[in-house]
Amino acid sequence: MTQSPRRPELRPVSMNDIGAVLSAGFKDFRQAPLFGIVFAGLFVAAGWLLIALLNVFELPFLAYPLAAGFAFVAPFAAVNFYAVSAQLEDGKMPSWQSIFARAHEASRGDIRWMALVTGFALIIWMDIAAFLFFIFVGFSGFGADFFERLFTTPSGLTFLVAGNLIGAFLAIVVFSISAVSFPMLFDSDIDFVTAMTTSVRLVAANPVPMLAWCALIGVLMGLSMLTGLLGLLVVLPIIGHATWHLYRHAVGPQPSTEAAAGVAA
Repeated sequence: MTQSPRRPELRPVSMNDIGAVLSAGFKDFRQAPLFGIVFAGLFVAAGWLLIALLNVFELPFLAYPLAAGFAFVAPFAAVNFYAVSAQLEDGKMPSWQSIFARAHEASRGDIRWMALVTGFALIIWMDIAAFLFFIFVGFSGFGADFFERLFTTPSGLTFLVAGNLIGAFLAIVVFSISAVSFPMLFDSDIDFVTAMTTSVRLVAANPVPMLAWCALIGVLMGLSMLTGLLGLLVVLPIIGHATWHLYRHAVGPQPSTEAAAGVAA
């Protein structure tokens, strides 16, 4: 069978490659730290605002699933990090003007639909979290003894186990469709369905290193939550830059590029 002209090629990914892209992401962050801190800071500020609104509307029990669900939309928030890494890759020092121009150009493509998909996944996760809370804890379950009942009663422990298992499942699903889809859409003139299927193909072809990458992202995001989201000021830029390098390593050139090279030759 001949390969579809819209079906990107894939390269193998190993555990060593995961370490290499993480190192490359850290290097990009060190080369242009201001951009990373500013963009991550906006993300952190948005998180604090949403958590504050949950308290205002007396829904503090949703603060944890909301913070955990940040990983669902983090790939879209990393678009500006892709712009920084792409310019560093070309040997250029990024500027605010060039980053915003590149991000604006990318936003006119299917990356908006991909953002809608991951945003919808976050909404579904929040609905599930609220549903589980009401089932196992009750409508008036959040009180002074909430944490004691959460860790010492069967219903509280069941809520914790069920919530984390379902959350982990959704996280893997969202990771599978977005592992490289956002940088693909940022870098290529490609539709979001092809980007998602390419991402799933990559995860399916390299399950151990890709799931290890997913787990590492989860651990880093979890540690950031323990710092009141402040850890995201460093974690989010490094993951964003590393994701760009993972895409550049794992996804081969578009067939149209190969064809153009052949014509030029």
